[in-house]
Amino acid sequence: MSSPISFIPILTYHQIAPAPPKGSAFRSLCVSPERFKSQMHWLKRLGFQALCMRELMPYVRGERVGRVVGITFDDGYQNNLTHALPVLKALGFTATVYAVSAMASGSNIWDAHLGVAQVPLMSEQELRLWHEQGQEVGSHTEHHVHLTQCSALEAQEEIRRSKSSLEGLIQAPVEQFCYPYGEFNAELASWVQEAGYKAATTTQRSRVGVREGLDLFTLPRVPIVRSTMWPQLLLKLLTAYEDRPRP
Repeated sequence: MSSPISFIPILTYHQIAPAPPKGSAFRSLCVSPERFKSQMHWLKRLGFQALCMRELMPYVRGERVGRVVGITFDDGYQNNLTHALPVLKALGFTATVYAVSAMASGSNIWDAHLGVAQVPLMSEQELRLWHEQGQEVGSHTEHHVHLTQCSALEAQEEIRRSKSSLEGLIQAPVEQFCYPYGEFNAELASWVQEAGYKAATTTQRSRVGVREGLDLFTLPRVPIVRSTMWPQLLLKLLTAYEDRPRP
């Protein structure tokens, strides 16, 4: 008889900041600092240990068992450092920031054409501080490009150079990758693996079902947005709410 599949949620956050005015593009991706703090305390009350991707991997590979949840932040916003880090530290949690390596001290310029408000990204010094405080830095490519629209060479360089740059910055291995815009295919996943990453996350919605043969380079995640209240958070963590098929 095969062992029952265990499920691990990997939560996806973007900005931890007050929401911009109503009608603003991607307003939903701003989770208020107060709500983020409440959500992290709910995890603690429920007996979850929140982990960065590096520390989560033994559980994802089935080498360890426990009530764990992954915490990830896409893009590397400065407000992750100012608002999320103190909460994580206070609770003994760790998280992964997927940084856009060539845009340190810049802003989310890739969203500008959509009318999205420009928000500061972490500087090189702030990314080092994030790492020094026990958190993880992962890669979100060099320029937040549409990898599926790049040439093979361009895509491979975005994947490899971001890893190399970030490793030089924090003086530590960068083992985790996240596909910008959630766009990926089998070829891209193979290039990420060849570049030396240990795993990669997508924007496909589901908890990770730990099983033999799990593809570590197309890991799904659970989105947390501005409107995620605690009852919905419980559904996302404890039930198959996020696992159901979607178009």
